[in-house]
Amino acid sequence: MFEQLLFQGLVGLSLAMYLWLVSAGLTLIFGVLGVLNFAHGSLYMLGAYFGYSAVRVLGVSFWVGLAVAPLLVALVGGFIERFFIRRVYHIDVAYQLLLTFAFILIFADLVKWYWGPIYQSAPVPAGLSGALPILGRPFPVYNLFVMALGPLAALGLWLLLEKTWWGRTVRAAAGDREMAGAIGVNVPQLFTGVFMFGSWLGAVGGALGIPIRTVSPGMAEDYIIQAFAVAVIGGLGNLKGAFIGSVLIGLVNAYGHLYAPVFELAFMYILMAAILILRPQGIFGTSQ
Repeated sequence: MFEQLLFQGLVGLSLAMYLWLVSAGLTLIFGVLGVLNFAHGSLYMLGAYFGYSAVRVLGVSFWVGLAVAPLLVALVGGFIERFFIRRVYHIDVAYQLLLTFAFILIFADLVKWYWGPIYQSAPVPAGLSGALPILGRPFPVYNLFVMALGPLAALGLWLLLEKTWWGRTVRAAAGDREMAGAIGVNVPQLFTGVFMFGSWLGAVGGALGIPIRTVSPGMAEDYIIQAFAVAVIGGLGNLKGAFIGSVLIGLVNAYGHLYAPVFELAFMYILMAAILILRPQGIFGTSQ
C-alpha cells in the first residue's frame, strides 16, 4: 500500500512538471505585463501541433521539433502582443479576458481547419523510450526526463530573472513601468519580449507532451483551466507559487485518479477553493 502511494506520487510529479512549464509562462506574463492571458492555452496547443508536424510531416527528429516549434509560437505571441494585447494594458481586465478568450476560439478553428479534428500523436524520442522498474512497477523513462527538466527550468528562470541585466530590467518595469521608461528602458519592446518568452515557455510544454499525450483542438481549454488554477493557488504573478501550485495539482489529480476517478476533476477545484478561503491572495501572493 505504501509503495503504491509513493508510485502514484511519482505519477503526480510527472504531471506537475508538464503543468509547471505551461503555467510558468502564464504567470510570468501576468506578473510583468498584468495581463490575464486566456490565449496562453492556445499557444501551448500550437507548440504541440508545430512539434507534431515537425516530427510526423517533415520527418525531422523530436529534438529539432522541440527546438523549432516554441520559436515559431514565440513569433505568434509577439504578433498578438504587438497588435492586440498592447492596446488593452490600461483598460479594465474584463476587456483583456474577452480579447484573449477570442483568440482561443480563433486558434481552435484554425487548428481544426488545417490539422483536422482527429486526435494525433508522435513517437517517444529515441533514447527515452521504454520504462524503468521503480517500486516494483514500470515507470516511463520519458516521464523521468520531464521530471528532471521541470526543476532545471525553474532554476534557469530564477537565474535569468534574478542574476541577469535583462531580468533586473524586467523586474524594474514590472514594478514601475513609468519610472523604467523615464530612465531609458524601452518598455513596449521589453513587454513584447516578455510576452514572447512566456509564449515560448508554454509552447515548450506543448511540444514536450506530444510523445505521451494526444494532440487535439480541445487541449487548449483543458490546460488553460489547470494553468489558471495553478496561478491562483500559488499567487498570481509569482513563479515560485506557480511551481508549488503545479506540484499540488499534479499530486491531487494523480491520487484523485487512483482513489476516486469519478471525482478527479473536482479535487482540483476543491483545493483551489480551500486555499482561496484560507489565503485569498494565494500561497505566495501578496495582499494589495
